[in-house]
Amino acid sequence: MVDPDKVAAVRLSLPEADDVVELADVFSLLGDPGRLRLLMSLLEGGEMCVCDLAATTAMSESSVSHALRLLRAHRVVSVSRRGRMAYYRLDDGHVRMLLDLGLTHTGHTVAIHPEVTGGDL
Repeated sequence: MVDPDKVAAVRLSLPEADDVVELADVFSLLGDPGRLRLLMSLLEGGEMCVCDLAATTAMSESSVSHALRLLRAHRVVSVSRRGRMAYYRLDDGHVRMLLDLGLTHTGHTVAIHPEVTGGDL
């Protein structure tokens, strides 16, 4: 090590391993274009039902339902029922913030994809 004090300080500041695993889980959910389309639809449209989300995203209702189950299990979206209809929404402001920051980031940067270009970072 070059700077053992810095290494020790950084190690103490890192989140618990379980928290890192949960965070990675959330980010992996955001790595699917279909789920991202659903989340962007909810970001723009607010609360929406499965059939409207399917129409908005050009996905099948079955695909939308499956994606929403995953997102709900990870507390990214929540559901409320009115009669036989289920309406989904972003679970909280943190999800909205993640999406807004991600869009801002992609709008201000050009991604370098070495797996596509063959180059190194």
